Amino acid sequence: MLKEGDLLWQPGEARIAQAELTRFMHWLERERGLSFADYAALHAWSVDELEAFWQAVWDYFRIESSAPYEYVLAERVMPGAKWFAGARLNFAQHVLRHAAGEAPALFFAAEQRALTTWSWDALREEVARVAAGLRARGIGAGDRVVAFMPNIPETMVACLAVTAIGAVWSSCSTDFGAASVLDRFQQIEPKALFTVDGYRYGGKAFDRRDEARTIIESLPSLEHVFHLPYLDADAAAPVAQAVPWSELRGSGAAPALDFAQVDFDHPLWVVYSSGTTGLPKAIVHGHGGIVLELHKMLALQCNLRPGSRMFFYTTSGWIMWNILMSAMLVGAAPVIYDGHPAAPDVDVLWRLAAESGATQFGASPTYLAMMQKEGVVPKERYDLSAIEGILLTGSPATPESMQWLYDNVNADLWVTSQSGGTDVASGFVSGSCTLPVYAGEIQARALGVDVQAFNDAGESVIGEVGELVVTKPMPSMPLYFWNDEGGQRYFESYFDTFPGVWRHGDFFELNARGGCFIKGRSDSTLNRYGVRIGTAEIYRCVEALEEIDDALVVNLDLPGGNFFMPMFIRLAAGCVLDDALKKKMAQALRTQCSPRHVPDQVYAVDEIPYTLTGKKLEVPVRKILMGFDIDKSVSRDAMQNPGSIDFFIEFARTQMDYTLG
Repeated sequence: MLKEGDLLWQPGEARIAQAELTRFMHWLERERGLSFADYAALHAWSVDELEAFWQAVWDYFRIESSAPYEYVLAERVMPGAKWFAGARLNFAQHVLRHAAGEAPALFFAAEQRALTTWSWDALREEVARVAAGLRARGIGAGDRVVAFMPNIPETMVACLAVTAIGAVWSSCSTDFGAASVLDRFQQIEPKALFTVDGYRYGGKAFDRRDEARTIIESLPSLEHVFHLPYLDADAAAPVAQAVPWSELRGSGAAPALDFAQVDFDHPLWVVYSSGTTGLPKAIVHGHGGIVLELHKMLALQCNLRPGSRMFFYTTSGWIMWNILMSAMLVGAAPVIYDGHPAAPDVDVLWRLAAESGATQFGASPTYLAMMQKEGVVPKERYDLSAIEGILLTGSPATPESMQWLYDNVNADLWVTSQSGGTDVASGFVSGSCTLPVYAGEIQARALGVDVQAFNDAGESVIGEVGELVVTKPMPSMPLYFWNDEGGQRYFESYFDTFPGVWRHGDFFELNARGGCFIKGRSDSTLNRYGVRIGTAEIYRCVEALEEIDDALVVNLDLPGGNFFMPMFIRLAAGCVLDDALKKKMAQALRTQCSPRHVPDQVYAVDEIPYTLTGKKLEVPVRKILMGFDIDKSVSRDAMQNPGSIDFFIEFARTQMDYTLG
């Protein structure tokens, strides 16, 4: 019987010798006179000597700056840490400095398109053309440029062109409804928008021009709209003034690509939180912090290098899209797929991994559970010998999901799990191909990240579940939230529980050997198939329906990497919860938000529980449904309506055993 903590794999001597981490450690010994017995010793140095570590990362990866930096870190404070002041650089320049002729820069496939390859020369030329087109239209440093685009090469081209000229990038996936997109884009007042005619998913074409038109008409700051006909080459643009992609990129000889040199903390892109307590937080990352952090994570933790090929199923609205694109920072080629992960065939992702020669394959435990249910044994169908490692993310990795990979893909496989967040565009806990793999464990804390488990008293604990905290600054922590005057919302999001310490909102456990476990969200954010969704977005949609007076939704992590997202509603007088109302709710959520926002089940309740200060008891309800001790989950004295919690206690007792099964 497989148990958590069982040894599943150990790296051979050849793998350890060839690892990027090993090369880095040899470099430290040669250039800095530093020698470390193992990963644990290296990690301890990386957080104790924080400034020396990040300077070593800068030097080892030969970060290019047109001006010297004055210091590595002014002061170890959070928030407000100031890194590499004086340095001037550019994210896109560091991506495209690897341009190597006809060698593959990225691979692309979609439901309706076979696998194709973009060379480095082709990518660089297209970025140069689009960047020149943007500059010719008066778009420059600091301007916000947004995209309502699917996961296709042109979206990456647009991002690299925007960042090359020092403008600020932001994107939403085309499966988002117009209301959800506007909740995000209206905050940053974009000057330009990229859009498409639609996308294909699960064998169906979805025309998104009506949604695009609504978005455009609701953004008064827009001066330019750029349209790419993706589904249909002859498709009309959503608005008459839209500039076709072909016109934006121009023709004739390719222009020179000039990279704007910007400050280390110049805004690179705006990504969004899930919007749990209101509008999604508009999180701003900087050029320098992302360049440094992702060099470290992708090379030293994920073992990517020139010639590597990273395949991860994602959408353009998730931080994993930004990270996948950033594989090019270390000379690796991203493999991108637009479409349903099980269409046109249930094993399409494995086929694409084989066809592209992917060396790293990203998956979620939920996806692996689907493969198991369908009886897919990838190694029997495809040559997957190029795959060196599997990156599990999106939800906590289970012992069973990890064992499934060894049984069905390759017995000599590095299976790593990571956990981090949109907030830092990286991982707090991560992996190394030089370490053993134990069932159900994340291998180690990431280098340069002083991550700990804090109990309620703010004490660091080992072998106990606590709050995941980071006690020292990271270069990729948000610069700020857009339109957060005085930084109040930023402070309240991470620093109001433990002053000067980043509290992320995950339950976390660290064992004696350094293995890590994410135990689920400690706040009310919904983690839905690896994408965080805010409850506020769902409430705005559902509570606008005349039949519904109030609602509460939670998401539960279940055994086997599965999820269960129930919604509880208080009906308006005279209304009943029937199939017609359930269908109406689902349609509203799909249209205004996305398919991920649709709950698994809906239940009618007499009352929604509230705190004395008027907040819905999302976290206590989730804890009760997950089987936590009731007295430790909720305080009736702190409730407006104490009796309302009884429904959920009884629900957990009588129905959750069936649901969990």
